[in-house]
Amino acid sequence: MRALRMTRYQSAPELVEVPDPVPGPGQVRLRVAAAGACHSDLHLMEWPAEQMVGQGLRLPFTLGHESAGWVDAVGAGVSAVRVGDACAVYGPWGCGHCRACARGAEQYCEVTHGMGGPGLGGDGGMAEYLLVDDVRHLVPLGDLDPVAAAPLTDAGLTPYHAIRKALPLLGPGSTAVVIGAGGLGHLGIQILRAITSARVVAVDVAPGKLVQALALGAHAAVPAGEDAAAAIRAQTVGGLGAQAVFDMVGSAATMATAAAAVGAEGRITVVGLAGGALPFRFGTVPFDVDVSLPYWGTRGELFEVLDLARAGLIRAHVETVPLAGMPAAYDRLRAGDVSGRIVMVPSA
Repeated sequence: MRALRMTRYQSAPELVEVPDPVPGPGQVRLRVAAAGACHSDLHLMEWPAEQMVGQGLRLPFTLGHESAGWVDAVGAGVSAVRVGDACAVYGPWGCGHCRACARGAEQYCEVTHGMGGPGLGGDGGMAEYLLVDDVRHLVPLGDLDPVAAAPLTDAGLTPYHAIRKALPLLGPGSTAVVIGAGGLGHLGIQILRAITSARVVAVDVAPGKLVQALALGAHAAVPAGEDAAAAIRAQTVGGLGAQAVFDMVGSAATMATAAAAVGAEGRITVVGLAGGALPFRFGTVPFDVDVSLPYWGTRGELFEVLDLARAGLIRAHVETVPLAGMPAAYDRLRAGDVSGRIVMVPSA
């Protein structure tokens, strides 16, 4: 089969031929319907060998940590799914035995620390087939379109987990800010509208993404830049600042905007992995502000995200690209020329 694999550190992935995976006992093989492209993939292409190995990521492996497809073959002992079942893949694979894994939070596994799953050291979904090591990592899709569902396993799950943590702050009269209205942010806006009463303010450098944010339900759209924090505060009750700011970028500039826009007793949640830093000391943020750095979400939360999609309350805006077109698609993602989520479809 063909697969898009990381074969060298600090290099672009390569499209290569590899053997079709064969499921062993307890394993499931999916015929991939779709796999989402994520900014995290770009970081994997940029990190030096020392950083990759330090995170437990050793080459080679196939990219793609947002995947969905159909059960194609099962190993001995598998009875929970059948050939033909449509499933989404929960991405952070843990040990399955520690306290974090026991509550479904495998992204915080005490052994793997959320690494080693598909596309993160293990072979992911940027291929024609994906081998899933345990049936617990499969979430049934029912009648959901696997192509639309694939990016929800990260781009939907990650902001959902972050927003759920902030729910006590997001009652009537509150303001929630989403910095970065792209792959994560466009879903974060929809999730905020679906499960909170907050006024939603979107921030982005791209005018087109701000237009899309308003179409998706944001109450206001603010261009990123030096004046962004003041414009955000103008959208809040009494100009006192937002109750919650979700930074889907994570750069130094976006974190500075978050710190200047949040109100006292608010919450800054840094979701993006752009590598910025936020000075956190007296005078840099209002009093009693919490700063959070969540990672992915739980298996139970993925069920909830898919339920929101099934109810028509959220929808990933996807652009499908064939496997051979993914190297160029990653170049577009790096340039910021993607408004929703690029999704690889092997059959395209």
